Amino acid sequence: MAEWRLAVSMAGRCWAAAGLAVLALGTAGCAPLVIGGAAAGGAAVAYTEERGISGFASDAEIQAKINNLWFQHSMDMHSRLDMTVDQGRVLLTGKAKDAQMRLDAVRLAWQADGVKEVINEIQIDNESGILDSARDTWISTQLRGRLTFDKSIHSQNFSIDTVNGVVYLMGVAKSQEELDRAINHARSVANVQRVVNYVRVIG
Repeated sequence: MAEWRLAVSMAGRCWAAAGLAVLALGTAGCAPLVIGGAAAGGAAVAYTEERGISGFASDAEIQAKINNLWFQHSMDMHSRLDMTVDQGRVLLTGKAKDAQMRLDAVRLAWQADGVKEVINEIQIDNESGILDSARDTWISTQLRGRLTFDKSIHSQNFSIDTVNGVVYLMGVAKSQEELDRAINHARSVANVQRVVNYVRVIG
């Protein structure tokens, strides 16, 4: 019985230490560590069990940085949007007030060090129109296919957002050559008006 109580006590101290470490990360970023409340708390336990505290700490740092970038850019953005970070892959969700807010949210997410991929599932409250939205979706789908089948491009490192025929490329490129190939693919898709590049070259 004494041994069992000692084991429980030691386990409790370990979880308490982990909690303090995560809390420190959140306060260091001058912004809340999580937006999602109770659901995010459950994810934190899963992260710790599956990857260990070091893996969780890395994702927690990324989340804190993006939270801070969003908060500094717009309190409205910070309150409307949410995210999940898993091994450097960032899933963005929530409802933006317009297309510009969605673009800015993705652009800012890519600015955080350690981000490997941004998955944009942010919805817009007021879509411009069914036909325009369908055309933009078709452009993004065509471009995603071209990037995916180009073996010289790491397609998972690029985010694509199309608004009124304007393609916004965001993410990271291993070289200028890779970035140029991605831009050329975007320009070659039918109905593309222009290409706006927010990709960082890290090679």
